[in-house]
Amino acid sequence: MSATAQPEVVTRFAPSPTGFLHIGGARTALFNWLYARRHGGRFLLRIEDTDRARSTDAAIAAILDGISWLGLDWDGDEYYQSQFARRHADVAHELLLRGHAYRCWMTQEELAEQRARASAERRPFRIDSAWRDCSPDTPEPGTPSVIRLKAPREGETAIEDRVQGRVVVQNGELDDMVLLRSDGSPTYMLAVVVDDHDMGVTHVIRGDDHLNNAFRQLAIVKAMGWPEPVYAHVPLIHGPDGAKMSKRHGATGVMDYEALGFLPEAVANYLLRLGWGHGDDEIISREDAISWFDLAQVGKSPSRFDILAPSGPWISGTWA
Repeated sequence: MSATAQPEVVTRFAPSPTGFLHIGGARTALFNWLYARRHGGRFLLRIEDTDRARSTDAAIAAILDGISWLGLDWDGDEYYQSQFARRHADVAHELLLRGHAYRCWMTQEELAEQRARASAERRPFRIDSAWRDCSPDTPEPGTPSVIRLKAPREGETAIEDRVQGRVVVQNGELDDMVLLRSDGSPTYMLAVVVDDHDMGVTHVIRGDDHLNNAFRQLAIVKAMGWPEPVYAHVPLIHGPDGAKMSKRHGATGVMDYEALGFLPEAVANYLLRLGWGHGDDEIISREDAISWFDLAQVGKSPSRFDILAPSGPWISGTWA
């Protein structure tokens, strides 16, 4: 690779298999797919099944079926986050050795007391652990411990988000989140960062409900000395009444629309235009969608999904 060559663009769609493929998730997958295809990069699919109690095979099948039905082919096999639990734990211990994490033996009672005190004082709850500044080889008291990130407390963290613009958070607002639970299992917040790095993900395109998580996850990236991904947090989809999309607004699962007789091309075309546009074009071919799609054209305001709108998904799509 020459000095001026740009790294390959790699995006990912990383749903949790706890239910069907939601309309909002489908649009996120579509945006990731289009961005990767436009730049000649790779689009990865990672099933984030670390919550084993809620993850189901039926949900995994529904996600795979929904993405395939929309014609969003992913590169290589799908990944399963649970496969990399040992790697996640190794990174937690590496952070411990580097002084960017610490073992914490705070009890649930101590945490509850701190939470109650913060509530009484009308301030945000932040962990204040007596174990934060102990050395990694501190003898264990004999009770279960977790590994927490030693979040920065001074200064600020800024993200140049491709959709939201420059967003700044004071580091004092970040908490010492748990990386490794007392049973040795990794948390989602750790796993997603490790997986994105190991898979070479360059652009994290996801819903803006993850924007706050980005600052906490970026602390792990910086502590490990890894390249920072490009972030693009897309506004959520609302129903016609302006409220967050839910089942009361009608069908919210992608495969519901197959059952109702909709064409996948039409649904994909409609999802494309939820929060993104190209002039007055309403029916956009797949070729044009790949050629035209750009994050700079994604709006900052929530989109409204209205099946009864004149441009609803029953229109004749040509995205084939």
